[in-house]
Amino acid sequence: MFSLGIEIGPQLAVRQAAWFAPTHQPFLIPKGGAETFGIAPLSEELPAELRDTFEIYNVPDELDCILIGEEEFNDLGRSARSDLVRSQICLARGAIPSVRSAPADVRTRVSTQADGHRFVWWPSLLEGHQEAVLGAYLRFGRRPSRHLEVPENVWDNARAILPGARTLAGTFPRASGPNCFGTVMAAAGRAEAADVWMLQKPFEDWLSAAAEVGGKDKDPGTVLVWRSPRGLAQHAAVTIGGGYALHKPSQGWMSPRKVLTVKEVVASARQPGRRLNRYVLTGSPGHRFQE
Repeated sequence: MFSLGIEIGPQLAVRQAAWFAPTHQPFLIPKGGAETFGIAPLSEELPAELRDTFEIYNVPDELDCILIGEEEFNDLGRSARSDLVRSQICLARGAIPSVRSAPADVRTRVSTQADGHRFVWWPSLLEGHQEAVLGAYLRFGRRPSRHLEVPENVWDNARAILPGARTLAGTFPRASGPNCFGTVMAAAGRAEAADVWMLQKPFEDWLSAAAEVGGKDKDPGTVLVWRSPRGLAQHAAVTIGGGYALHKPSQGWMSPRKVLTVKEVVASARQPGRRLNRYVLTGSPGHRFQE
């Protein structure tokens, strides 16, 4: 399976399909409404992958989050299902696609699932359509990676200062969590940073030890750091030379470590109030971070 110009192995594709259409998925309901469904409200955080799929990062005090299985969902009856699905749109829960977006041979089934306009994916619906549906989900709103466009001499020139960059480029993470800070550190040789949710402080400690202010976008090893008005690091990327840069847009499982042009990375990370700082890697490995 390929998406965004990146090959996804069969084992990872299976896991991604299960994160996209889990056997039990979260729904937001008014506080105290869980009794209607006979399901206890979730008392702990959602698994990171479900949090990112359904974009549930904070549950307001007036709401509960419940996990509903496919059979339980189908047993609700169409009117109740319709009300539930429509309410998720109003509450900004993600992964509520339109019926028109569904593959033609499942469109009839999903049109009767809820109100005929929106629906939710379940494993039984996704079966046989994983590549097409998941591929479209991964591509939506995202630029394809340009790692295969990078000339060999650019990779060769980058290897000394960015020994981990080529291995990371054009890969999806094994789960949610790995983020932009860890990707930059791993590209610069801190392999243990590749698969963790790297916090701001250990990233800043590493940056202070391994880089100094400066750097040019055309050279390999320039760390791009976007900071808030208070100076807090919000996003990071690293140039690999030849006008390209490596970054990971978010901590989500659907967010690959990809190569774009430096101009594309800068444009994608631009937000009101952010300012871009540049640092040049000096070759020092920096201090080991604490997870």
